[in-house]
Order: sequence, then C-alpha cells, then structure tokens
Amino acid sequence: MKKIITIITLFQLGALSAQIAIEKPQVDGDGLLDFAVNTTKGILLPIVETLPADASEGTLLMDKNDKILKMKVESAWVPLSDPGSIAGVVFNTNAEITGQNRIIMGSSTTNAPGVLVLESSNKSLILPKIADPHINVKSPYPGMICYDTVSKTMAVFDGLKWSYWK
Repeated sequence: MKKIITIITLFQLGALSAQIAIEKPQVDGDGLLDFAVNTTKGILLPIVETLPADASEGTLLMDKNDKILKMKVESAWVPLSDPGSIAGVVFNTNAEITGQNRIIMGSSTTNAPGVLVLESSNKSLILPKIADPHINVKSPYPGMICYDTVSKTMAVFDGLKWSYWK
C-alpha cells in the first residue's frame, strides 16, 4: 500500500513539475518520465480484451486475444511481437471505475484516452534502460517494454520471447 501511495504522490508532483525521475535524482534532458539506468525493471503495458476504437496514435498495448504487443499507427494496429503467452498473468476482476480514471503528465487536461497519458509538445517518455533484457531480466512479464542499451533498440516481451525494434 505504501508503494501505491508513493507512486500516486510522485505522479501528482509530476503534474506540477512536468518531469518525473523514477529511482534516480533527476530526469535526463527533456524527458517527461525517466527511469534509472542499469535497472531490470521495465514498463508493463496494459493487456486489453478489446482494442480501443478511440486510441491515439502511438498507443501501446498487448492484445489479450491474439497475445501480440501492438502500437496504434494511423488507423491500424501494428504488431510489435509475434503471438506470445499470458499464462500466469493475474487479471484484475474488479469492475472498472467509470470517469476520468487516469494520470495525465505534462498538461492539466487532455483529449487522449488512456490510463497514463504523457501530453507534451517538447518532452517525451524515456524508457527504462536495461542491458540485454533477454539475459538480465530474470522473470519478465508479458507486455514489458524497455530500451536495450546493448543493441540500442526498444525491447518488448510477449510472454514467450523478446522482440527488438530499431
């Protein structure tokens, strides 16, 4: 519970400063959200049952039906992985809270749908930096995303294997 309260507090403070550093003293450059170097922790993308019809371009998620990580590009969902596995994933079975239940960083409002929306004209997400995630992340979770500092690529885990994108 303490971790949840700490994370919520950090995100609320981030709305004021517009930049958040996770497990490090400050953000590198113009990042909106930045993570410590040499971690083995990545970002977990949502695993959704239905692809959102109103998703903004650049939306990242894992499709529960075909078990593929995807990104919204123009009007299509582009696959970022082969079909993976969601075996062992524990899903929240509680009813979803209606309304604007999301975190917006970089702006006080947004029209973009999403749980975590980074809204900025001059700042971006800096992915967690992991050297060789296929070797160093011992128990990756389906939908995990990070930046591989060795291959200098974006890495996504589909539940079975890592896929790398330049």
